[in-house]
Parts: sequence; C-alpha cells; structure tokens
Amino acid sequence: MAPFVFLVGGFAVLRLLGLVGVDALDAWQPALRGGLALMFLATGLAHFVQPKRDELIAMVPPALPRPRLLVDLTGGLELVGAAGLLIPPVAPYAALALVLLMLAMTPANVSAVRRRLPGATPLPTRMALQVVFVGAAVAAAL
Repeated sequence: MAPFVFLVGGFAVLRLLGLVGVDALDAWQPALRGGLALMFLATGLAHFVQPKRDELIAMVPPALPRPRLLVDLTGGLELVGAAGLLIPPVAPYAALALVLLMLAMTPANVSAVRRRLPGATPLPTRMALQVVFVGAAVAAAL
C-alpha cells in the first residue's frame, strides 16, 4: 500500500505546486511522472534495505535462479526508471520500460501470495494496485 501512497501523494503535492505557480508542474502529466518517480524511488530503494530486501528475495519464484541478483537487478531498474521519468525527452520511454518491468514482476507477486509469504499483499488488492500502477505509467508515457 505504501507505493500507492507515494504515487498519489506525490502526484497531489506536485500538481498543487503546479497550480500555485511552478511552471514545470503546471500540467497533470509532469506531476504524474513525478509521483511515479517518487513511488519507484521508494520501491527501488527497498530492494537494497533490510528487512524489506529479505522479503523481496523470498518473493522470487523458486524456479528462478539467483534471487538476490534478480532483486538487485529489478531494484536498479526501478531506480533508473525513476530517474528517467524526470528527464522530459526520456520520460515516455522510461514509463514504458517501467510498464514492462511491472508486468515482468507480476508472477513474483502472485507466487508470494500463493506461497503465503508474510507481508504479501492479498491477490485481489495487489492486482487492483497493479492496474493502477501500470495505468499511471501508460498515462505518463503518452
């Protein structure tokens, strides 16, 4: 649920800044990109900080090799994507890359629920959030 708070809260704060005169944020799309960047900054850093790191490593489906490396890789990609969202000429490509990354990581979320791992978001809630996150990234790419 924390990523949702970062996305919505970041978007709201940035959009309000745009409304009070920050020209770079005086449209919904730059504010959305900023909210997404904040969300991916938070989720990307979580890949490298305990105790969340161990939870993410445990979420990697058992059939996949080198779970620690996969968590490092996905965390790094989230951080690079977050930075890309803040660079206007690159932002649409970063947003689309993050859509693909989110879709690629969906099986890990499903696996975590099916294996009843602690901290796994219930599947209906997780899939609803996934739709929101992917939809926001698609809108940020337009």
